[in-house]
Amino acid sequence: MTKRVDRACDLIRTDGLSGMNRRAVLGLAAGALVAAPSIVRAESPIQALQNYQTRAEWADRFDAAVSELNSLKGNQPTLSPSAAAQIEQAIAVYQQIVARGGWPTLPEGVKLRLGSRDRNVAILRQRLMVTGDLAETAGRADVFDSYVDTAVRRFQIRHGLVSDGIVGGATLAELNVPAEQRLRQLEVNLVRVRAMSGYLGDRYVMVNIPAAEIEAVDRGVVYSRHVGVVGKIDRPSPILSAKIQEINFNPYWHVPVSIIRKDLIPKMQADPQYLAKNKIHIYDGKGNELLPTDIDWTTEQATQYMFRQEPGSENSMGSVKINFPNPHAVYMHDTPAKSLFGQNARFHSSGCVRVQNVRELVAWLLSETPDWPRERVDQAIRSGERIDARLAQPVPVYFTYITAWSTPDGLVQFRDDIYQRDSGGAVAMNTANPDEEFVLPQ
Repeated sequence: MTKRVDRACDLIRTDGLSGMNRRAVLGLAAGALVAAPSIVRAESPIQALQNYQTRAEWADRFDAAVSELNSLKGNQPTLSPSAAAQIEQAIAVYQQIVARGGWPTLPEGVKLRLGSRDRNVAILRQRLMVTGDLAETAGRADVFDSYVDTAVRRFQIRHGLVSDGIVGGATLAELNVPAEQRLRQLEVNLVRVRAMSGYLGDRYVMVNIPAAEIEAVDRGVVYSRHVGVVGKIDRPSPILSAKIQEINFNPYWHVPVSIIRKDLIPKMQADPQYLAKNKIHIYDGKGNELLPTDIDWTTEQATQYMFRQEPGSENSMGSVKINFPNPHAVYMHDTPAKSLFGQNARFHSSGCVRVQNVRELVAWLLSETPDWPRERVDQAIRSGERIDARLAQPVPVYFTYITAWSTPDGLVQFRDDIYQRDSGGAVAMNTANPDEEFVLPQ
């Protein structure tokens, strides 16, 4: 392997790249193969590098993306004491952008990525320069090089998108949002953040609904951030403040009447073994268990009984439920549908919030509760048994709606106004419908 790397260095030196080290060579090879998957099977890494030269600028620092994007991961809470002042500074910047005419837009349907050579790349560069995602010294060439790739990924992170460096779809739509609209977002959210500028607690959890993100804040510093799944547009997660009091490990799920009617009855008609396959039991009003054959599935008789799904890997609440009393009857929980966390738009529930890496959040919540160290949390989940843990000190939780904010270094964040609250839409007044929180497993 060492000889092959040395040979690669020798080959690249012949092309005037003697200043690059071995690590850079390997990085370039990986970048070239990613950028041009169609040639992976036909070419060696060195051939791929040489061909890639025609599509990207060899003067690039190909490790720039990693270092620059890692620097975006700060530990200041969204609702920090300085949050309002930071938004005010962002407003001043965007007022200047609007006064200068905003930014250029890209044509609909365009798709650009690392290695692309297209006249629209020049427009993309100008767009990214206006908002500071791309340095003005990076040039205005029509080549989508690593500088543009880093700038696009930075832009995607600022807008809560999957950071893949590809311009198209959701990224293209966000790039073309007018500067005037972004300015209005900042102004609206300044009012919201000011309203939350008081003491929130030494330890608290903040759910930002438009961002579908959860922050665990410990004495002014973000301990952990978690991707979330929040309410659908027609069944939005409510704005609330409450206190987390209890953790339920391996909870039961009681199927709501609406889902019994809409989903469970049709599934049983199609497959009489459905309940058994998904560990769902039937009980009458006295707690007596019934058999599926005791029910006439051609009618709505089933809605008169309680259906309870046992704990397990297919349970609709996953392995953990985080409880906090509130008038909307919503809560936070795990989920077996992990793939939803990888989507740009994570609005799939009916009010409750699903939490990625929920075990980390639960361990932090219980960290100041005697007899509940991290290893016991892991053991409780592995056991598969119904176990409840009450927090020694309740932890405040806030469901907020913030679509624009800024960090201390001037990184301005935007999220879609999914419930149309920025413009005062009527959907903002809706509350969650816990009866429709889950769908049955397939």
